[in-house]
Amino acid sequence: MSETVWRQSILNGRHRELGSMLEESWNNMAIPQHYATDPYLETEAVRYRAGLIDVSALKIINVSGREALAFLNQLLTADIAKIQPGRSMISSIVGEDGGLIDDVLVYVDGPNDFRLSHGGGALEEALPEVAKGFDVAIARDDDVHILSLQGPLALDILAPHTPMDLKALPYFGHGRTTLFGTPVSLARGGYSAERGYEVFCAAQDAVALWDQILEAGKPFGAMAVSWDCLDIVRVEGALLFFPFDMPHTDTTPFEVLMDWSVDLSKPDFRGKAALVKRKGTERTHQAGIEVLAPKAITPGAKIFKDGQEVGVVNSTTYSRHLMKSLALVSLIPTVTALGTALNVKDADATFEANVVRTPFYDPMRLRTHPLEERG
Repeated sequence: MSETVWRQSILNGRHRELGSMLEESWNNMAIPQHYATDPYLETEAVRYRAGLIDVSALKIINVSGREALAFLNQLLTADIAKIQPGRSMISSIVGEDGGLIDDVLVYVDGPNDFRLSHGGGALEEALPEVAKGFDVAIARDDDVHILSLQGPLALDILAPHTPMDLKALPYFGHGRTTLFGTPVSLARGGYSAERGYEVFCAAQDAVALWDQILEAGKPFGAMAVSWDCLDIVRVEGALLFFPFDMPHTDTTPFEVLMDWSVDLSKPDFRGKAALVKRKGTERTHQAGIEVLAPKAITPGAKIFKDGQEVGVVNSTTYSRHLMKSLALVSLIPTVTALGTALNVKDADATFEANVVRTPFYDPMRLRTHPLEERG
């Protein structure tokens, strides 16, 4: 599908009140990249209290019908049959060459009812091609708005205002309910490396819900946060962003260590033959480095070891929370061992760097996956 105009969030008025000029876009929607508040103060709110983010720029595709499951299993690399209603799963989607064209979060609402949430990739170009011959209905939902409350106090803020037992909702669980008396779908997840919840609502309800969440969050120190903040917390959490962390035009899931999103035991699916052939031939592997620099490195900067170019910088941030310059990078597989010393050339400056364990923040992912919830 081609886009000729930006989509617009019904929340744009609220974003302007918070200082956003809405001059930037992602996924064909104007986004509040900046607010008047300091993004590091916003990050502090997400890490210690809660931050509310408008992520309506994600595109939601409804897929239903007698052969919806068979269609999705032909389209995607994961085995969607393994997901029960009320749960969700991240899957890759690849072309016939095995190269990533998108990543997709699949929500299972029922045996024949699914929602696909995706970013800036080519999922929607692939849908009609793969759907030929399947009894399936596909429709994009441009009305839905998604409000994401992220942070350790998100549960305390939302739980009193919904009949759903939010505390019992597992990671990647979701369900239809009400919030402040308004029909919504609530999902546990997010893009912050914190416990969080995403509120899916109709456009007509989004402004009221935005205001009610912030009002309920006032005693907890919650605040609205911008996409500047989202960029910081997602890099700290080593959460990849398509296509910025996929340096090759035909990057495979294996090259970004997303092997877990590919089920090669599944019957034939789009790109399977190429993935089988390319597994074990990775040109680069995803890694994280700490750079001895007092700033964020420029994406696209080249990485060297002993004078030889060995990789490229993809996503970066300077983490005031960790007091480190962080980068998600692609490296040739032979230099990805923890502690490997590297040099990063950014414009005319060269900085020392080391390969480190990821995620940079909360390396055991205890915030999103508490020990008491693990099997």
